[in-house]
Amino acid sequence: MNIIQYKCYMETPKNGYKVKSYNIPVKRYCQTLDLRDSPELITEYRKRHSQQEVWPEILEDIREVGILEMEIYILATRLFMIVETPLDFDWDSAMERLNTLPRQQEWEAYMSIFQQATPGMSSAEKWKPLERMFHLYNI
Repeated sequence: MNIIQYKCYMETPKNGYKVKSYNIPVKRYCQTLDLRDSPELITEYRKRHSQQEVWPEILEDIREVGILEMEIYILATRLFMIVETPLDFDWDSAMERLNTLPRQQEWEAYMSIFQQATPGMSSAEKWKPLERMFHLYNI
């Protein structure tokens, strides 16, 4: 496949993003968090979430508490996170457990300089749930 053909399949905001399917029913949580209005800080925040720099222990911890998939999108200073879990997943108990895992609080402190949140807040305290107000259902 040449480079021109490949561009058609690249994931981009215009082309859309692939969604993983599971052999089990899942539920979705959508949350938001604002970053400080600083292009330099936002660039560094993006870098710290890159595959090269994100801490592997944090990814393992996210999976350990039962999260199947997590995506974070950005528009200017606004973050939007989508979390997919099994139907029996309990958000509060999972976030409580996540907050006790070895490097989680260190990661939260490491990220707090970028976020419009009070230092020392847990991930569950910083990220605010969004209410779904519309859904196009398949009939």
